[in-house]
Amino acid sequence: MQTNFTEAQLKDPGIQRANEILRSCVHCGFCTATCPTYQVLGDELDSPRGRIYLIKDMLENERPADEKTVKHIDRCLSCLACMTTCPSGVHYMHLVDEARAYIEKTYKRPFSDRALRWILAQILPYPTRFRLALLGAKIGRPFKFLMPDARLKAMLEMAPKSIPPVSRNDDPQVFPAKGERLKRVALMTGCAQKALNTDINDATIRLLRRMGCEVVIAEGMGCCGALTHHMGKVDASHAAAAANIRAWMAEVNGEGLDAIVINTSGCGTTVKDYGHMFRNDPLAAEAAKVSELAVDVSELLEKLDVPEGADKGLTVAYHAACSLQHGQQVKTAPKTLLKKAGFTVVEPADSHLCCGSAGTYNLMQPEISKQLKERKVRTLEARKPDVIAAGNIGCMMQIGGGTQVPVVHSVELLDWATGGPKPRALAQAE
Repeated sequence: MQTNFTEAQLKDPGIQRANEILRSCVHCGFCTATCPTYQVLGDELDSPRGRIYLIKDMLENERPADEKTVKHIDRCLSCLACMTTCPSGVHYMHLVDEARAYIEKTYKRPFSDRALRWILAQILPYPTRFRLALLGAKIGRPFKFLMPDARLKAMLEMAPKSIPPVSRNDDPQVFPAKGERLKRVALMTGCAQKALNTDINDATIRLLRRMGCEVVIAEGMGCCGALTHHMGKVDASHAAAAANIRAWMAEVNGEGLDAIVINTSGCGTTVKDYGHMFRNDPLAAEAAKVSELAVDVSELLEKLDVPEGADKGLTVAYHAACSLQHGQQVKTAPKTLLKKAGFTVVEPADSHLCCGSAGTYNLMQPEISKQLKERKVRTLEARKPDVIAAGNIGCMMQIGGGTQVPVVHSVELLDWATGGPKPRALAQAE
């Protein structure tokens, strides 16, 4: 794609990167075949190619974002299926991130949008606040019919039936390895996950310790910054990311780390991109080191040689989270591990398509999200599974809200198969 940015514009690192990405696009349209929003809405401007044209026009002309452009960029899930499909290697993620930051700077949203985004940014990254909000939503759910905004209804519907007690395993501490220590790793405990499902981190810690890992919960670690990053709130997202970089580098420079383990793939995609996010920052070297150490839990477990297990007699429908299969290009490890542990693994049709969760997307674009959820649940249930497994809390909540089939994290099944307790969702389904 031909671009016409001026030399002055290209002095901005964000514009420079956008220019590189735009020039790599050849207009082929392969991306439209795997874009969920294009499939649902059928509008070229709701495809990656259409959004690329909008972003190019906006950035190149230094034009403040308008309502039309914002509407179509907001509808993007950032599922990144287009990046997996693209034969030209267009890095759409960096481009749409730059567009969102530009929108945040140049566009004044309606008051209701600004208020909703502010509330989400002030609540979701903070587990204690989020717990209180979930309790409020649980109380208010019977009155959702009074809500004038579909997004507020979606927020009430999101609240789980029960809110788990706080897990003290998420507090800063060090868990020694069981037996010989093979690796020393830091576990990212997340933010929303600590409020929604404490079993995931608990299972991860047990499993990693059993596999010979000393597990560190670093002091000062918090939200990865993804939620605000995808809203274009650069200062907030970078502040959260910087806190994590400093927390993990304190461990690296102390007793050392072999890996930073992440069991929420949406967080993993962002942490692995810290090197890019901070490329022009004094923290550049440290951020690059953190990105280098970051791994999805399935990537580490594959290297740790999880023992083979007898046939468990359970069929697991594996849902590939977009942030894992497209954002991190981790596609086979979770399935390989589950099969090795003794589970029968099946996949839904169109497994490359998003479930509609996408961070806060299911709260801000509830109608599109609902259509994607219904399709994903339909294809998963068609495989007649005993349980559905995924590697991202957002996907688990989204899918779990549309099916009676138990939904668990892959590590919960692997923990169970290697000596841990039966996943709570499976036990409750009996």
